[in-house]
Amino acid sequence: MTFSNSEIIKSVRGWTIPQAHYGREQYISFLAFDPLTGKMKRKKIMLGRMHVAHGRPTRDQRRRVTDIIKRLTEKLEQGWNPWIEAGSALEYTDVREVMGRYRDYLERLVKDDDMREESLASYLSYQRMLHEWMKDHHLIYIYQLSREAVGAFLDYVFVERNNTLQTRNNYLAWLKTFSRWLLQRCYLSEDPTAGMQAVQRRSKKKNRSVLSDSALRRLHEWLEEHNRHFLLACQMLHYLFIRPHEMSYIRIGDIHVKAQTLELHGENTKNREDAIVTLPVRVIRLMVELGVLEKPSGWYLFGEGFQPGPERKSEKQFRDYWTRTVRQELGFPEQYKFYSLKDTGITNMLRANTDVLSVRDQARHSSILITDTYTPKDIQAANRELTNYEGEL
Repeated sequence: MTFSNSEIIKSVRGWTIPQAHYGREQYISFLAFDPLTGKMKRKKIMLGRMHVAHGRPTRDQRRRVTDIIKRLTEKLEQGWNPWIEAGSALEYTDVREVMGRYRDYLERLVKDDDMREESLASYLSYQRMLHEWMKDHHLIYIYQLSREAVGAFLDYVFVERNNTLQTRNNYLAWLKTFSRWLLQRCYLSEDPTAGMQAVQRRSKKKNRSVLSDSALRRLHEWLEEHNRHFLLACQMLHYLFIRPHEMSYIRIGDIHVKAQTLELHGENTKNREDAIVTLPVRVIRLMVELGVLEKPSGWYLFGEGFQPGPERKSEKQFRDYWTRTVRQELGFPEQYKFYSLKDTGITNMLRANTDVLSVRDQARHSSILITDTYTPKDIQAANRELTNYEGEL
């Protein structure tokens, strides 16, 4: 049988009102014209894990289903056809299922060394916050992550949770990445972050400060009494300038006491290059006192509880302990971050007139200009050894 163009156009507009079905399966179904067969064809959209008891949905479940039926009807009235727009039913996937698949995707990236664990921790933190907010606002299906929802969520992060503007911008940057992932997999048909921009701060300075000498002394005294293994982590950051991510990969076998060096492997460093850094006597002395050098060479230096162990722990444990315990106990301001110990170490080393090239090499800076940015303003004066120098020119 053949159809005229007018008959096909008329048929494409044909559809029936979506209906909900509860039983062994919970789904919404409706009929819509399939241009490939020339017949009306039934479309089923599964409702996911609703756990309907005795075939009677709760009031909240009925309300959710009613919302979906209303949206489907509006789309059908506007000329939408599920058989023409392949994959559009994925928009009605349960948010829990989408979040689980996204988490699996990120973990695979880390496994394949295409994402750092630090980034994974941040992304999963953003994801958990969004998921909790969507649950609190009864947004059950992924299509409900609309532009309006994204705007409301960002206001929640910035206003209600009283986070910084930078934190709000970080969430938006992640949401843009997450939205692209959703679009590529047909969970969304439109980008809910399109046109949204980061709010520019008046100052772009880093929100961290170097620790004062008195703060360093208080930190040392408190950790000597309460957590000497974390004191070692602080010294590694302060004297060796080893980033938390790199620190989490250090094994006992990477420590060479006789040579007074520590070996860093390129697969774990920021610039992906192997490096050798100097171990100050003070750090070695603490290692000996803690007995870490007696542990198996394959063990990680900072395992569970910052003590040597066979299993690696994420660098997140350093920041969490600093924020939730150290800073609270010592009353440090928010600008005193764990990473501030690296800035403080470089600054104090330069203040002590340490050769800038030696500082550059220990910090593994790509240029002496980067190292020079840490030079305190109060020592940026003329070098007296050069003021009377006269060359041949």
